[in-house]
Amino acid sequence: MALDLLRYLFYFIIGGLVVSTVVFFEESGYTFLSRIAMLFPILTWLSYLFIGDFGTPQQISEHATFVLLGTIVSWIPYMYSIIYFAPKIGVLKAIGVAFVVFLILASIFSYAYYKIKL
Repeated sequence: MALDLLRYLFYFIIGGLVVSTVVFFEESGYTFLSRIAMLFPILTWLSYLFIGDFGTPQQISEHATFVLLGTIVSWIPYMYSIIYFAPKIGVLKAIGVAFVVFLILASIFSYAYYKIKL
């Protein structure tokens, strides 16, 4: 049990380091590096490495399929919401609206995905 908690603490620290690094690059004027880092699927990459410790290749493949389809359904509208609303209502409100859009679409997609059993 204690080893599991340490493992999750390690995962948490790695995720925090990634986010901090991206913000550091952006604030330091290294926008190219921060934007490349944001395009890189770091969270899925790290997650699949960690899941691979106990999961099967089939589990990773099924999860990747879910993430790919979910990206189309929920992530793309999320990003378009930020693009559209940020200049009109400000960054924080735009992120809030986009987050609601994402949650609604991701929830509908997740429910449908598991009901249909893709």
